[in-house]
Amino acid sequence: MKKLNPFTIVLLGSSIVAAALVLILLIVHFFHPIPAIAFISIVLFGSLATFAAFYYLFREFIYNRLRILYRSIRKGKLVPDEKLYINMSKDIIGKAETDSKQWSDQRKSEITQLQEQDKFRREFIGNLAHELKTPVFSIQGYVLTLLEGGLEDEKVNRMFLERASKAIDRMTNILNDLDELTKLEVNDLKMDLRPFDLKELAKEVMDGLELRSQEKHIKLRFAKEYNKEIMVRADRGKIAQVLTNLISNSISYGNENGETQIRFYEVDDLVSVEISDNGPGIEPHELPRLFERFYRVEKSRNRNEGGSGLGLSIVKHILDSHNQTISVRSTIGVGSTFTFSLDKFEGTSSTLVTSRGITIK
Repeated sequence: MKKLNPFTIVLLGSSIVAAALVLILLIVHFFHPIPAIAFISIVLFGSLATFAAFYYLFREFIYNRLRILYRSIRKGKLVPDEKLYINMSKDIIGKAETDSKQWSDQRKSEITQLQEQDKFRREFIGNLAHELKTPVFSIQGYVLTLLEGGLEDEKVNRMFLERASKAIDRMTNILNDLDELTKLEVNDLKMDLRPFDLKELAKEVMDGLELRSQEKHIKLRFAKEYNKEIMVRADRGKIAQVLTNLISNSISYGNENGETQIRFYEVDDLVSVEISDNGPGIEPHELPRLFERFYRVEKSRNRNEGGSGLGLSIVKHILDSHNQTISVRSTIGVGSTFTFSLDKFEGTSSTLVTSRGITIK
């Protein structure tokens, strides 16, 4: 019965009633003979009337029940003149069951998503408050000390003002990173996609971070000697920021006397970039959340290192804007490797010239 459509059920019910009518007429005919024409007419009329009555009543019954159901599960409102189309030859009950299950699954998915968003919002607000609270309290302490007499002490005032200035710089960096991340999320930043030599850019970034790496005795180098240009098509400034954030993290959270290596792989129409360190590594269960705002792996990452806690989030959004992805693999006690890809450019820097013959870098 579950696989029968409403029309078949009505037809089956009408047939049973017609058979019962024929049986009754045969019994009556046995005692009081009925003319053949009258017998056939009664059977035909009774069957058609029964079928029509069953069809109408059953259809109205289903219509009223389904209208209540679809009024609940539809996103839009049913207007008074709107009619639900019911095809009695189809499995409309099964369709209604499927539609209601899909609606239920969608509501469960929406509820789960809202719960996750609410959890993320609470964590984000808590993390943001914590990140800003540290420099604010530092500034407050330095200012109060100066106001309570430290301003007159030349050995104290300049030192405290310099520390307060560093705390202000930290707050400024956090707010700037938040502003940039917000623009990236709403696609407010325009991408300047141009060909450039990725190896040359990586070398520039490593040179700029050389002093920081020397302070921690961390060596920055390419995994091997690359004798040719590695041309990609991307936003050079944004990719410089990606490389800076990733290499800076390897310095900040790496081990003393360690090293950071950069590798390039050309695969089909992509160039894959790997930035590896031999730091403390990251626990496997921490990896999926590594690119969230302010998320930190407390065992291996120290809040006192500086950073806004937004660097990896910015990296992810920049690569998303390039329609590329970033991944990470890590082993505790061995180190971590961040990998991302960019579109390869078939050509060399010597081919990048303007109409006036000026080479484009």
